Amino acid sequence: MAISTSAYAHVRLTVTDIDVSRRFYEDVFGLPVAFEMPADADEETREQLSFLFGGVIYQLGDSLLGLRPVGSGTFDEDGTGLDHVSFALASRADLDDAATQLDGLGIAHEGVKDIGAGFILEFRDPDNIALELFAPAG
Repeated sequence: MAISTSAYAHVRLTVTDIDVSRRFYEDVFGLPVAFEMPADADEETREQLSFLFGGVIYQLGDSLLGLRPVGSGTFDEDGTGLDHVSFALASRADLDDAATQLDGLGIAHEGVKDIGAGFILEFRDPDNIALELFAPAG
């Protein structure tokens, strides 16, 4: 019998510089913070939030997107693990608006592409993690 699931609960990306990555993800997506360590956290709170590993978790609709700092490493979508993360948008017009926003932030991207089943806009985060915005055709 297969495990029955209907969605991801969360995805956590490892990053080399949490401050740089936070600025990037907050500038691009503007997601609200769901969990982060308060600067004045007492020992009990630090223990309760130890699952953050010095990172942050954002609310993304009904799921969560986390960033966890690690010491080093280079992202490679051709290696084992993550290929890319794709975020859903409602329409092609939303993708065009997103391309304009990325341009305004100075973030390189591939332009909107028609892939038949929909449209995509590809770009990378500060750690070179491949990101994509997707909107369905029609």
